[in-house]
Amino acid sequence: MMMIKLKCRTSWSVCFALKRHLAHSGRAYYSNAAERKNENTFDVIVVGGGHAGTEAACASARMGVNTLLLTHKLSTIGEMSCNPSFGGIGKGHLMKEIDALGGVCARICDKSGVQYKMLNKKKGPAVWGPRAQIDRELYKRQVQEEVLATPNLTVRAAAVEDLVTQEGPSESGSSVQCCGVVLDSGEVIPSSTVVLTAGTFLRGSINIGLTQRPAGRIGDEPAVGLARTIEKAGFTMGRLKTGTPPRLDKRSIDFSCTEVKPGDERPMPFSFMNETVWIKPEDQLPCHMTRTTDQVAQVVRDTLHLNRHVQEEINGPRYCPSIESKILRFSQKTHQVWLEPEGLDSEVIYPQGMSCTMPEEHQLVMMRAIPGLENCRIVRPGYGVEYDFMDPRQLKPSLETRLVANLYFAGQINGTTGYEEAAAQGIMAGINAACQVQAKPPLVVSRTEGYIGVLIDDLTTHGTNEPYRMFTSRAEFRLSLRPDNADIRLTSKGYTVGCVSEERYQRMESMRQKLKENLELLADVKKPTNKWRTSLGLPATTDTNLMSAQSLLCNPLVSLSTLAQAWPSEFGHFLQADPHLLDRLDIEIKYSTDIASQ
Repeated sequence: MMMIKLKCRTSWSVCFALKRHLAHSGRAYYSNAAERKNENTFDVIVVGGGHAGTEAACASARMGVNTLLLTHKLSTIGEMSCNPSFGGIGKGHLMKEIDALGGVCARICDKSGVQYKMLNKKKGPAVWGPRAQIDRELYKRQVQEEVLATPNLTVRAAAVEDLVTQEGPSESGSSVQCCGVVLDSGEVIPSSTVVLTAGTFLRGSINIGLTQRPAGRIGDEPAVGLARTIEKAGFTMGRLKTGTPPRLDKRSIDFSCTEVKPGDERPMPFSFMNETVWIKPEDQLPCHMTRTTDQVAQVVRDTLHLNRHVQEEINGPRYCPSIESKILRFSQKTHQVWLEPEGLDSEVIYPQGMSCTMPEEHQLVMMRAIPGLENCRIVRPGYGVEYDFMDPRQLKPSLETRLVANLYFAGQINGTTGYEEAAAQGIMAGINAACQVQAKPPLVVSRTEGYIGVLIDDLTTHGTNEPYRMFTSRAEFRLSLRPDNADIRLTSKGYTVGCVSEERYQRMESMRQKLKENLELLADVKKPTNKWRTSLGLPATTDTNLMSAQSLLCNPLVSLSTLAQAWPSEFGHFLQADPHLLDRLDIEIKYSTDIASQ
């Protein structure tokens, strides 16, 4: 096929020139890329190989749609460019929901984590936060293997410079439609839909001290042309910033001065397709915790005049702030520093909580003022990133843009922060781009159905003026939107549109049926209240009213195992049951009364 190179001032002229060239060369031009019978024809083009891009590309390909993933470098697909972890409070809910829709990241985390921890265990299971420390290289390698082996998905290293658009009414009512992309080489690739997942690359720049240089992240060029295209198309844009801490040499740290934080004795997998994680509980790597000191605060104050990133009036993350921001806002406090391993074979430690942008020599002085880090060596300095984002109120709930039909945005381009928020948007954008191609209604998760719905609804109705981060407090229905039941809530919806495999769907249906049968059993078995309490060693009562086993289990002091031990003839089978089933039954029962009231 002939390579087409075009130099155009506007996206419309690109589209017109492409049509004219194909007509003169004797070949037909199809606005629907699926009709083009050649290797350079795609239904969905995904721009960006980060967490949003990989989920979007794999989702549309799973639905049988011919998909192209364009990324600057093949080697950075699946790159964890900031912290070496997935999940957490709120974020863990997103991970479970992404997996329930057939996503990639949860399954990969289950076979690349080095420590698994359920956060927030002091509170109810509705707000528990599954989290894992991840081996960076292992995660990236396995994501790349999955992406490159996905049917219907072509991957190519190339920079996108422009979008191909054409005027004319669309089914969505927009007067402009996206119909492809233009690479920096001038090559035009037509497509029915385009998903942009540009991350922090849109006119991105890196700050260390007073030095600023263009970059999307260390070692990667920014996407300047694409940012101009979005701006010229009429989208309202803003500027955000984020940061990352210095990486430390593990061999230079005195861990005896820190507090050891081990993983869970029973690691819980992210994916509903897995019963266990890949690593043995005893082989998990520990994290360590230390704290900042008054000397750290003094270094921050003494270097403010050398810190361009802090001086700028651009909003940064409020919920994952730099150490400079924390010192300025909470001047009398010390702050936790989590020393997180970056992998089984890595000598690099990630000091969570110490994002900073002061000059490198001052970063070293500051880090050495922390207990355990007195002799630490910096492998790579911390830095800040500024980047363009698009006001997400210009998106539909499907993540298609209102201004340009067939164009979808996902990830940090919409003002979010974090791998999980990006991946959640990516899978929804990929699904809906494929739905558009297949003439299906878009898949929309409401805020009553999932945290993905909360995320998208917050963004598309309220917008954001800071990097948006998911918390359980953002959800009104968090008693029912739990990590344990994400499959029951969302897998059927995903199966209906074709992004969930038959195996996953049947696995969910099997669990649903087991839950139903056991809940019915527990509701049917009834005994006098005083008899239940006496058999379980609970304080005696004279109440002889009948109570079901299910109602009894609403008592936080009663579990299925204690019930089975007290009444083996009726409930003994629970002693040999799947522990995941028992956990889910217990949670369902404990919350049943409150959910009914809500």
